[in-house]
Amino acid sequence: MIARAGRLALVLIITLAGVLGFSATALGHALQPGYLELRLIDRDLYAVLWKVPATNGRPLAISAQLPESCDPRTPGASNWDGMAHVTRWTAKCPGGLEGGVIHIEGLDRTSTDVLVRFDFSDGENHAHRLTASDPSFTVPIQPGRLDVVQTYSLLGVKHILLGIDHLLFVLALLLLVKGTLRIIATVTAFTLAHSLTLAGATLGFVHMPGPPIEAVIALSIVFVAAEIIHGRRGNPGLTERYPWLVAFTFGLLHGFGFASALTEVGLPQSSIPIALLFFNVGVEIGQLLFIACMFALFALTARITRRIELLQQDRPWGIWARALPPYAIGSLAVFWLIQRIAAF
Repeated sequence: MIARAGRLALVLIITLAGVLGFSATALGHALQPGYLELRLIDRDLYAVLWKVPATNGRPLAISAQLPESCDPRTPGASNWDGMAHVTRWTAKCPGGLEGGVIHIEGLDRTSTDVLVRFDFSDGENHAHRLTASDPSFTVPIQPGRLDVVQTYSLLGVKHILLGIDHLLFVLALLLLVKGTLRIIATVTAFTLAHSLTLAGATLGFVHMPGPPIEAVIALSIVFVAAEIIHGRRGNPGLTERYPWLVAFTFGLLHGFGFASALTEVGLPQSSIPIALLFFNVGVEIGQLLFIACMFALFALTARITRRIELLQQDRPWGIWARALPPYAIGSLAVFWLIQRIAAF
């Protein structure tokens, strides 16, 4: 009975990444935050963009309500753009948005959040994050830098923790690289690389089309998963010999993926350096949390296998258990690769 329980625990642990990945693929749109943009296009006249995430192709039961001074306050019919249900309209808000209340009806009954990006009367833009526990806010007279720090830090953390493809790449590196110093060097190289392209792409210095980048990100996961398999067969590849170099190279591409999310949200013009810095800080915090969780799972797995001696090389169960993680990661990445190429 103990051996069976241990085996079940081991299978659950080593297939966790694959299960999370397939779940995210199926529910990805529902996990995305809502987005409300109010862009000043003329005196007191705003162009409104409202994106509602979907679950199973249906929009979540949430709606945006602008300040009472705005006309109209609520959106009309929406259109499905393949990612979310989108509504566009113009609203006249005499005196601007300052001092008015923006509310997301129904948000308190969901598990998602909404990022609100808006312009002040002088044209400066700002952002605020609304959650199920805090579905409304009063537009301030003057933006606070602390609010920018909080909003973009949390946005970065959430983006990396919901970016299953980025996390699986990091997980594959952790499975491949041996030694604490080599792991630190590899993760540092990945962090430095995606920070460079995140800043460059967000600020408009470099540009790469989104769909090919997403496909190559999936391909990078396939590559590292294959390197794990080859290494365990006694044929160490480039990644195992020079992990920092591979991590840095593919990290540049992953940075474009982070930048696409940040570009869609936008940066407040008066606080671009702060917003960019703390979005990146949030990404790194999320990445470190994930790595810490993985190390805890590795330690738990090792403790279980030591007790019940599952991973001995001469036992079929042990061979199968060791082979499962890279094959699960690689199979999911191949699925993403095909899916993303088909979407070109």
